Amino acid sequence: MIKKKMGYLALASMMAMTTLAGCGASDSNPSPSPSSSPSSSPEGSPSSPEGTEEPLKFSVYYSDNATLPFKEDWLVIQEVEKRFNVDIDFEVIPIADYTTKVSLALNTGTNAPDVILYQSIRGENASLALNGAIVPISDYSDWTPHFNARVQEFGLEDEVNATNLKDGKRYNLPSLYDKPFYDGGLIMRQDLLEKYNLEAPTTFDELYTVLKKFKDEHPDSYPLTILAGPRVLYRMTMPSFGVSVGKNSSSGTNVLSWDYENEVYFPGAISEEYKQYMEFFHKLYAEGLLDPEMADPIDGDRWSQKLATGKSFATYAYYDQIGGVENAATEEGFKLQMYPPLAGPKGAHHQPKSSTGGGVLFPKKTAERPDFERLVRTIDEIFFSEEGAKLWALGVEGETYTMEGDTIKYADEIVNSPNGIYKHMQLAYGSGSDVTQLVWVNAREMTKYDENYAEINAAVAAMDNAIQSLPPTPMFDDMIAEEASSLQTPLADTFEIWADAFLTGKKSLETDWDQYVNEMKVLQIEKFTQLYNDNLR
Repeated sequence: MIKKKMGYLALASMMAMTTLAGCGASDSNPSPSPSSSPSSSPEGSPSSPEGTEEPLKFSVYYSDNATLPFKEDWLVIQEVEKRFNVDIDFEVIPIADYTTKVSLALNTGTNAPDVILYQSIRGENASLALNGAIVPISDYSDWTPHFNARVQEFGLEDEVNATNLKDGKRYNLPSLYDKPFYDGGLIMRQDLLEKYNLEAPTTFDELYTVLKKFKDEHPDSYPLTILAGPRVLYRMTMPSFGVSVGKNSSSGTNVLSWDYENEVYFPGAISEEYKQYMEFFHKLYAEGLLDPEMADPIDGDRWSQKLATGKSFATYAYYDQIGGVENAATEEGFKLQMYPPLAGPKGAHHQPKSSTGGGVLFPKKTAERPDFERLVRTIDEIFFSEEGAKLWALGVEGETYTMEGDTIKYADEIVNSPNGIYKHMQLAYGSGSDVTQLVWVNAREMTKYDENYAEINAAVAAMDNAIQSLPPTPMFDDMIAEEASSLQTPLADTFEIWADAFLTGKKSLETDWDQYVNEMKVLQIEKFTQLYNDNLR
């Protein structure tokens, strides 16, 4: 039985940083050396089949999203435990608290789980890794044959090597994508566009016009709502203004952005690009076009009801959620559609993506387990073998799908679900969660969607660099990484306070902007920027 624990933490990350020195590389418990034993076959059966030895027990941090709440009885998790002879203790942590909880566990080295999911080696994690708090998993590449084979299959050697830190080592097993795809963006009431003789917007100025029309026709509405709060809006819209800042910034720094033309970092949080961005969205907020509740995370049910009942008509969210909203709609002819990225001052761009993403890391104490090799090999098999990858993506053959030649046929219950194939498989079976699915094959994922989604993806692929690459990670040594991390925390906290104030009008972009910029400069945002640029590869 999977043990489910709910974790919640509200400690400031600066408190966690005070113990960073305790995780230094000089710790007296070195990691064990890799074994010279033969690697298991990348396509072989599980190395520890059920019945041959005791189940491997280990604990895991899991980032929980309100739109996909964790269930201990998900078919996929039960099947993974059975097939790979494991007993997993999931500590389920709300996504809003996840970074803080991970930071505290890695900084203190106490109460850390054996495995942490959904993590990159950027920002504070880079500093922690170089200070010895995270296992350099590249030292044990003989134990990850499935991951190695998948990297080679997708041709991602350069991308994976680019995640190495200055010591030349890689500290996580990232998720792998054979090609990026457009999974979410602007979603609008297509039936209302047609009713009011409006063209679908292609620019942010046109979006403003559409939202104004919706507001004129429905004065009590807030035309644009946002799923899960500002972070979703920011990451999907800021790139068209030339910045990416905040909790989901593409650089992982919260306050720096990448200049794609000049290939340098700049202090995006105090840039004219960011100011222009906030001016646009504050205008929407001030005119009642933007849902004021978005300042706090909006859970999936409330968000869905806003759209389904005509309280809102547009949103930034994910395509797989359209079916559920349409099923709950109260108006006849209700029809949602997702549209390609809108053009802003810097072109039409969606959130930057990489062929690698957040994945598995092992806290330092995990390497002290006497069965550390078995654990690493098992994690590799669970997430990166073909058998494991299919489980996380498709569920269980014979139950969620069958194969007719090379064609995937989903069970009738899934095909007929009002939530759509993708979302139903997530909610009912645990398939398709980006916390646990670490191998993404575009052609396989497209089978979960309708023809319309494939056409949208084709349209986005035809655009000029609509999905930009992630910025490069600087090659910090441990001392510089620690310095950068200590600068980042107060900068990020201050940015979040001012961002909310500018958006809602509690602070004025005209009269208070200079004060904000000065505060960020006092906190050394310019030095922080220089550290990143001085340590590019």
